[in-house]
Amino acid sequence: MTHPTPPADRSRSTDERHASDGVRASDAERDAIAARLRDAVGEGRLTLAEAEDRIAAAYAAVHRADLAPLTADLPPTRTPEPTHTPRPSGRDRPPVVAIVAVIAVVAWIASPLPFPWPLLLVAFLVLRHRARHRPT
Repeated sequence: MTHPTPPADRSRSTDERHASDGVRASDAERDAIAARLRDAVGEGRLTLAEAEDRIAAAYAAVHRADLAPLTADLPPTRTPEPTHTPRPSGRDRPPVVAIVAVIAVVAWIASPLPFPWPLLLVAFLVLRHRARHRPT
């Protein structure tokens, strides 16, 4: 069952009710506002005197509604977009298996051993390469 809102509350706006509810500001919220004000000084949007007054007011604020007017005339902050370095595609990477295979075959030809030991290494690399690049 819902309770009707008292007539006095109906006449007030939502913002007035929210402010009168007295949602208290946290230390993190105060610090965030102070940091935004310091950034605004660095951007040239506020003078040092204005920033000092606003930062003092931010740390003295008790409710969230007290913090909102301190940055109302500043543009919203932009979060920097993360830089994304694309992974090289298969065509951009050197053919590691082919390079290792050539080195192994040259080493086998240059060695006095009659057993083709590099072919075992080449076979292992080829099988491993195929297993990694199987279509799903």
